[in-house]
Amino acid sequence: MTTMTQPFSQVQLLEMAGRWVKADALPRHLKIITDTSDYYRVDFNDVVLLDGVAYLVRNNAKEGRFGIDEQEKYWVKRAVKLEDGAKKIIKLVFYERFTATIGGIAFECFRSPRKEARILALVKGLPNFMQGASITDDHGNVVRILDLIQGKTLDSFIAGLPNSHDEYFAAVFPGILDNFIECVAAIRLLHDNGEKHGDIRRDHILIDSHDGRYRWIDFDFNYRHRENIYGYDLFGLGNVLAFITGKGDILVKDVIAGVHGVPAALTTDDINIVFRNRVVNLRKIFPYIPKSLNRILMHFSETTNRFYLNTGEMLEDLREARSAMATTP
Repeated sequence: MTTMTQPFSQVQLLEMAGRWVKADALPRHLKIITDTSDYYRVDFNDVVLLDGVAYLVRNNAKEGRFGIDEQEKYWVKRAVKLEDGAKKIIKLVFYERFTATIGGIAFECFRSPRKEARILALVKGLPNFMQGASITDDHGNVVRILDLIQGKTLDSFIAGLPNSHDEYFAAVFPGILDNFIECVAAIRLLHDNGEKHGDIRRDHILIDSHDGRYRWIDFDFNYRHRENIYGYDLFGLGNVLAFITGKGDILVKDVIAGVHGVPAALTTDDINIVFRNRVVNLRKIFPYIPKSLNRILMHFSETTNRFYLNTGEMLEDLREARSAMATTP
């Protein structure tokens, strides 16, 4: 895990670390890591040395999803760049593989650090993406060093809004939709360059607290599918659109129970093709949702035979629907 020669002495490292961390919180000797192959061995107060730059590891990143308690991502470390105190996210190499099936279509999904490194280089300086760079450690591992984004995930932001749905849709949703359209345009840029996001979810959009910009995060998932290589991303975009339009997930059981008003009878035409406990025909629940917007959602119905072939088609429909909303009295 360590090399024979290092650019920093222990005295230098402790001095630098002491600028950003209380001295009594530091050990007398800092472990220096240049081979990150075993991410479990990269721990609190270790120094990861990459391309001559030292990063002091603080803790593992955590991720919560769908109401599940936050779970540690042991290959993702929060760290401090000792040179200037900048807070960073360090993503170490971690491989996993699984198959996702959507509407009878199977997608082979897997993590690819090199793919994320390519995308970071592609989107450098672009405002709707997280920013960072990749560095190869002493043993060939592609490590990604990411700028920390302060802000909320899109789902937590919407969950915290106090409005009723009709108030939300009239006053708040148009601005959220504008930002989402920017996000879809950002995904189109990836697709136009032969890349995919790979894991499009509402918690993979962060709302930057500094400027309010919506930023995509986490590009390391990839997938294979012969028919439409961008299909998995498109299904993800449809799920996010349904979430922001409904001000959360509109669940089948809640609709039947009348939680959102008069109980409604549902058919398979109304159900989400990916998550079959959710409704996508939201105009059936909220009749003030414009038909043009609801038609986009219906592309993601369980019984649809009208799939989007590419992100450009969806983007065009979204812009037309938004324009119609702006001109409707």
